[in-house]
Amino acid sequence: MDLISRVRELARNMWWTWHPNVIAVLRDIDPTLWRKLNHNPISFVKQLPREQVEARAAELALDARVNHVFHRLKEYLETHDAWGDVYGGPLRATPVAYLSAEFGLHESLPIYSGGLGILAGDHLKSASDLGIPVVGIGLLYAQGYFNQRLDANGWQQESYSGTDIGNLPMEPALCRNGKPVRVRIKTRSETVHVGVWRIEVGRSSLLLLDSDVAENSDAVRQLTGRLYGGDERVRIMQELILGVGGMRALKAVGLAPGALHLNEGHCAFAPLELARQEMEEDGVDFHRAMRRVRDRTAFTTHTPVEAGHDRFNAGLVEDVLGPLRDELRLAPDEFMALGRVNPRDGGEPFCMTVLALKAARKSNAVSALHGRVSRQMWQGLWPDRAVTEVPIGHITNGVHVASWIAAPVETVLDTYLGAGWKKKMYLPETWASAGAIDDAELWEAHQVVKTRLLTYMLRHVCDREEGHGNEQTCRLATERLDTDALTIGFARRFAPYKRGDLILADAERLARLVTDPKRPIQIIFAGKAHPNHEDGKRLIQRIYRLTRDERLQGRIVFLDDYDINVGRHLVQGCDLWLACPRRPREACSTSGMKALYNGVLNMSILDGWWAEAYDGECGFAYGGGRQHADDGRQDERDATDLYRVLEETVIPMYYDKDAQGIPREWVKRAKYAMRRLGWRFNADRMLMEYARECYLPMVGATSIDGIGGGYAR
Repeated sequence: MDLISRVRELARNMWWTWHPNVIAVLRDIDPTLWRKLNHNPISFVKQLPREQVEARAAELALDARVNHVFHRLKEYLETHDAWGDVYGGPLRATPVAYLSAEFGLHESLPIYSGGLGILAGDHLKSASDLGIPVVGIGLLYAQGYFNQRLDANGWQQESYSGTDIGNLPMEPALCRNGKPVRVRIKTRSETVHVGVWRIEVGRSSLLLLDSDVAENSDAVRQLTGRLYGGDERVRIMQELILGVGGMRALKAVGLAPGALHLNEGHCAFAPLELARQEMEEDGVDFHRAMRRVRDRTAFTTHTPVEAGHDRFNAGLVEDVLGPLRDELRLAPDEFMALGRVNPRDGGEPFCMTVLALKAARKSNAVSALHGRVSRQMWQGLWPDRAVTEVPIGHITNGVHVASWIAAPVETVLDTYLGAGWKKKMYLPETWASAGAIDDAELWEAHQVVKTRLLTYMLRHVCDREEGHGNEQTCRLATERLDTDALTIGFARRFAPYKRGDLILADAERLARLVTDPKRPIQIIFAGKAHPNHEDGKRLIQRIYRLTRDERLQGRIVFLDDYDINVGRHLVQGCDLWLACPRRPREACSTSGMKALYNGVLNMSILDGWWAEAYDGECGFAYGGGRQHADDGRQDERDATDLYRVLEETVIPMYYDKDAQGIPREWVKRAKYAMRRLGWRFNADRMLMEYARECYLPMVGATSIDGIGGGYAR
């Protein structure tokens, strides 16, 4: 097999996305083309002239490097001594089906929008590393989520670009007879034909459902075109394809799930389809079939905001789900009752989260505080129980560390934690020696990554501003951005409750901090607003206009088109990661966890994960965990405390540097955060909790004590 063929095979498994050696080999062939093609190895190889590859191969000894990583992939796929191989038991025969409306695996596969998708991608990657048999099920969005560009006035402009399927690392999913899978779903008005694609994610697999097939009408072909696009009918049709189509696709490829995991309410039709299959195959009635399905269903809710839960009126539900309802042998009111808090309220719409909660044996929130909020939110489903007894627990999210850690920082951790630390990162003892890391080594590694961030940011900003005919912003950014200045990162979806403008509350005070001649700060913002959310767009515009203020130009920057690549640069290279949610509306927030593993300190309201992580020394907190009845008053109070903590603690600590230019107390705090929190907030720990609390009991495993850390309720 020649060099190009080996590279192509590497590109066909998403394993490469969390192995920097593979990425380095590809980038070194042609760094400019690699960047231009959004780090997509398949389109990269297609566009490379063979003679150029051969010349670079000789120059950089690429043949040996490609051989090395090619054999590492083969070893990884063939190894059977991972955690799941020891403890996975019957999951090896009946894997977990993990459904999610989006999966964020890499920037070159644009089927995600934000945190929900990134979590799902990290879930599959950690399942692969641990050897826990998980099959992901999602939708293939031909146009993905929107591309964001800011115009000269700072207003968000959305555009969609089609994805060339030939440049994605996937193949048609095959039935047992070797033919491509096709599933059909009937509604009252039409039959939807769905194609199925398969992507390998290390040892895990991902099935993607695609309505863009020749048998469908033009309108149906466009159903899976865009993520979170279209009206209510498009939304419920996408959820029908995901849940019902997903279960039919699994059956077609010959997989019988031992456990069903619904990642948010979008997937809630899946248990109904499984119940239909039980009724058809075993001759049981609906209620018995649902009890069977419920015994092997887990549901994770992510949304502490009431408006974030999908609800549909009875007419739309009947038009889309009517044929399924017929096969379940339920009357219309009986079916609607499945999605109602009050089954007898004929005016209540059908809620996907309600259906998921009723269909699941285990339901969980994604942080301890979110669990409390969720129990309060959904107590109406269990009116005879106290809030504390509502059966919604919590399993706190974690991140796939190998996907987010910068190579220079990883090298430092290899030295002090031991070369195999990533295979046992869920153990507290693995991190015990983090405090012994040499300050200078960690600081130097961070400075290398920070310089890379600022270089990336300058290129990004200059390209945009030159397109606007505004070269001054580029010039000032080049002059003013400083690797020695305290660099604060803020990257979120721009929804009002995430308060992207909290640090802008006092413009004059902020200007003094930014322009301080001895202790300046610089701030990098990134994030998208939903196309239909004007308030979020106005927040972005406000920030952008500040970046054009002559005093602040080049010191406050907004990076548009936020994606995995932008996020990776930010969580790796900033000094301080800022979060400003209005407590208690942030379910978890995993970006701060990614910063943690890069030696970046967090500063946040005590909400989501930070409410259970912060201990007074592992970073910074403001707001005191207090919640005012009036949102405006709470915002004022939190902004005041944010400035106080910055001025009195954060800035002095960062600029208290010794003769070597190292802020010893700052670095000490970063090392303490790793030692104290490193074992808890990685996705391996999260997967082990799901295995212990959900997956293994659902397939009949009984001896599961002591098989991994955990602190789920």
